[in-house]
Amino acid sequence: MRTISVPLRLINLQDDGFHLLVEIVVFGEAGYAVVDTGASRSVFDKTLLNKHIEPEEQTETDSSSENYATTLFSTSSTALAIIPLLTIGKLKIKDYEAIALDLQSVNDTYEHFSRPRIAGIIGGDILIGYHAKIDYKKLVLQLYK
Repeated sequence: MRTISVPLRLINLQDDGFHLLVEIVVFGEAGYAVVDTGASRSVFDKTLLNKHIEPEEQTETDSSSENYATTLFSTSSTALAIIPLLTIGKLKIKDYEAIALDLQSVNDTYEHFSRPRIAGIIGGDILIGYHAKIDYKKLVLQLYK
């Protein structure tokens, strides 16, 4: 197995908790995603996906779907879309079946605390799929391919 080490950014939310951010590239655009070990699936901002994928290329799902997404931030009906290439550090994931959620309220909170906008949330499907290890002391996410 090859180890891919990706730097993490620790942000303090006004002494009310911490989030780990990782830089990602989606549709050729760099952005940040929250690393959420409690999220069952990774999700991406619906606005970002709508900007790059035509609505007719997305599939709406509902709460009875197996793709129902529960994260630290929200539980909501979702849309599915294919991201041609998702990059996390040197890890490249092709044709990733993405779940889209409206992350506007999360980004509004981040903006209130002068934090960067997030493009997504990296959850269990990617973390488990790539045997992730988080080194909190070094602020590094290790993924194994």
